[in-house]
Amino acid sequence: MFLFSGSHSEKEKVRGVMDFESLLDKVKKGLVVRTDSRKLQDGECFVAMPGAKVRGVDYIPDALNNGARYVVAPEAARDLVAPVVEDRAVAVYVENPAIALGELARAYFHLLDRDLKLVAVTGTNGKTTTSYIIEHLLASSGLKVGVLGTVNYRWPGFTMDAPLTTPDCWMIHELLFNMKKADVDVAVMEVSSHALDQYRVAGLDFDAAVFTNLTQDHLDYHGDMETYFRAKAKLFAEYPRLNKAAVINFDDPYGRRLLADCDNGVGYGIGEPSEVGDKPLLRGRILSMTGQGMEIETSWKNKTWVVKSPLVGSFNALNLLAAQAVGLQLGLSGKDMRKLATFPGVPGRLERVMNDRNLDIFVDYAHTPDALENVQRTLKELDFTRLITVFGCGGDRDRTKRPLMAQSAARYANVAVLTSDNPRTEDPTAIMDDARPGLAEAKHVMENPDRAEAIKMAVAEMEPGDALLIAGKGHEDYQIIGTTKRHFSDKEAALKAIEEVYS
Repeated sequence: MFLFSGSHSEKEKVRGVMDFESLLDKVKKGLVVRTDSRKLQDGECFVAMPGAKVRGVDYIPDALNNGARYVVAPEAARDLVAPVVEDRAVAVYVENPAIALGELARAYFHLLDRDLKLVAVTGTNGKTTTSYIIEHLLASSGLKVGVLGTVNYRWPGFTMDAPLTTPDCWMIHELLFNMKKADVDVAVMEVSSHALDQYRVAGLDFDAAVFTNLTQDHLDYHGDMETYFRAKAKLFAEYPRLNKAAVINFDDPYGRRLLADCDNGVGYGIGEPSEVGDKPLLRGRILSMTGQGMEIETSWKNKTWVVKSPLVGSFNALNLLAAQAVGLQLGLSGKDMRKLATFPGVPGRLERVMNDRNLDIFVDYAHTPDALENVQRTLKELDFTRLITVFGCGGDRDRTKRPLMAQSAARYANVAVLTSDNPRTEDPTAIMDDARPGLAEAKHVMENPDRAEAIKMAVAEMEPGDALLIAGKGHEDYQIIGTTKRHFSDKEAALKAIEEVYS
């Protein structure tokens, strides 16, 4: 994988060059590695990470000025780097510094010496809910579980807010190290397409990997759906481990494609699988679904059992099946799946806003066309009189999904309320202008770029028997306007609106 540059004894003295294996030995003994040149201290190692906009090699002079003794740089940039580094520090040339960082982190935190099972969950929608369900299932079976995900990073006795769905590579290894020190048995990670593309999970061997689905999102980063899919597929193709289980949704067309290519693939789904060969399949059938929950008949290797859950929606049935498939791969039985009946749900995922007016108000994180369609369809199936949907689109993100979000709202909502989400550095009204064409077929449209006012308008519009869905932010307690993160909670805004409307 790496292009080594000769032995330590021959070259370090003459040219200031070290081979990667020798650097690994030093890191195992405690040499500190950093990717931020500003944080370097004398004698430490700097890894010049690749990047589309910011290149680590451009910060090598800063790293040297701050005392870097070792510099890991791409082999392709040797001619550029050598004159800067080799007379001041020890250079280590590798094929890909991002992958090298994973190996260095693995060595520093001695991950190979620690018996910690790793489960990765990727996909456009459902990662957070699936990780929560897996956590509940394993913990209810007596295992100690840690989670790295969108909401937070947590394990028994520790919780911190998550700045990223998947943190940077060094932080992942450090968190896993701390989990093992706390005697965690299994770590469940949400793994984003950005993280896979940037090799943030380098140096890790997963015991199980889950693919939930693939729908349009992040095309501002990936460019097109095929590139987006290939980024997700890296989790299954580039992180091999003997007997690693690839748990894949066969109801999703990209999932069927991926399942056919995975030797250790395990399919799960509700529909009829096709084009997946002779892969083992976990089959689900929804027996009933009401506002109080669902019952799913699950079949696996000639055994059948029924799972009861307070969750609703076919997408949640798939999330429950994915978690069961992971549990089975980690040694649980069909009887253990009864524990899913006590799973309470996920913050911000079709979460009911309890209020003294008994209004049926829900907040959900749905911020893609597919997720918005799924959650609205779920509420429409529960026989509310009308569905009122508040939604917006994020700024500085994929503009092509904005009218698609609006189309989803128009397709299901009796009243579509268009507002802002996280406008970031874009004009909220311009974002709404991009979305508006998708509302052409909407039954009734209301608009307000102020999200709090839009929620108040929606609450005022409610009549007995209506359901109000506030989509896009879910568990988030902030709104990004310009470059400033301001406190904002959809739940709090809804409760305040109820107070003002009914005062």
